[in-house]
Amino acid sequence: MNPVAVHLMRHGAPELAGRLLGRTDCGVTAEGIAACVRAAEGLAVDMILTSDLRRSVACAQAIGVPVQADPRWRELDFGEWDGLAAEQVNPVALARFYDDPDAYPPPGGERWVDLKARVRAALAEIHVPTLVVTHGGAMRAVLAQACGLSLRGSWAFDLPYAAILSLKVWSGEPLTAQITGLRA
Repeated sequence: MNPVAVHLMRHGAPELAGRLLGRTDCGVTAEGIAACVRAAEGLAVDMILTSDLRRSVACAQAIGVPVQADPRWRELDFGEWDGLAAEQVNPVALARFYDDPDAYPPPGGERWVDLKARVRAALAEIHVPTLVVTHGGAMRAVLAQACGLSLRGSWAFDLPYAAILSLKVWSGEPLTAQITGLRA
């Protein structure tokens, strides 16, 4: 089976930057939208998929290719911590979460393994060259499983706002991918 080009783009800078933004549905700055439009120039894609949150949708719509929203591309749900700055969260609990997000998910939030499962399912349905406008956590979840990276290994990549991670993805079991580029 031939690989398909999938470009994962982190949305532009949100209006509430510096917070744990999972399901919190905030807007994106005008500069963030412009950065995504510039980053997408020259990408040959047939479609754009996006998280259904405004900070991703606004960036995707500005690029000018037909857009389809898919909630599976959302960020990790931070539960009771969602929308808070890291300084507002119990530092011991936050450290446990960062060390092992499956054993110590945010209260009422999502485990890392669940994020990986939903983005894996969404990725498996892509069969044409596609740009996915999503979130840093979802991008790291793809990296971790499609490229065989550990949790810590997936954090070795700097994924600033409007960064694009380009992959060649082969569908099937196991899901495999090859990183073909990272633009930040």
